[in-house]
Amino acid sequence: MAHPSQMGLQDAASPVMEELLHFHDHALMIVALISMFVLYIMLLLVTTKLTDKYILDSQEVEIVWTVLPAIILIVLALPSLRILYLMDEINDPHLTIKAMGHQWYWSYEYTDYKDLGFDSYMIPTQDLAPGQFRLLETDHRMVVPMESPIRILVSAEDVLHSWAVPSLGIKMDAVPGRLNQTAFIASRPGVFYGQCSEICGANHSFMPIVVEAVPLEHFENWSSLMLEDA
Repeated sequence: MAHPSQMGLQDAASPVMEELLHFHDHALMIVALISMFVLYIMLLLVTTKLTDKYILDSQEVEIVWTVLPAIILIVLALPSLRILYLMDEINDPHLTIKAMGHQWYWSYEYTDYKDLGFDSYMIPTQDLAPGQFRLLETDHRMVVPMESPIRILVSAEDVLHSWAVPSLGIKMDAVPGRLNQTAFIASRPGVFYGQCSEICGANHSFMPIVVEAVPLEHFENWSSLMLEDA
């Protein structure tokens, strides 16, 4: 999760987020090179007293400053489109979970099981245990098996919400009357935090998302206990 004074993005916990981090660094390097080149040209124009008519009026220079930006845009667009299509790929998910947004909590339904579902509310500050995070902890976590393709069906019951977990590279709008879907693979065990990312009313800041990725054996034990309690 994020920490104070963090300069970069959160550590990746899914293959898609790793691709996004690589593309972020790739694009940032190109932007930095362009910025330094433009700054260098500006300094030259300000400080030098020499002029050259072949620079001030040159067909070759105009061709270069037209073609070069087009090449740069292609270098940025191709990996971006690749990641965009990767994020839409949903191949043979091992588990499907329906996330419903409410004012102001989330409810989860494991559709592969008969009666496995629960509501997830934020834990109030006064009820937090030592080591828990304010405004981020919930009374029920969405538990998923690691290294397994997980499909998330996202919708809302009342107003617009958005189900987002940055470290997993997921952000999907929850629209009333519409079922959106996305997918992820948790590449390592851990607890990953997110929040509603669409302004949805007075308590928009108080409906966090907690995803806990565990080994498959632990997930099966957890699901069995939840079904027994249901």
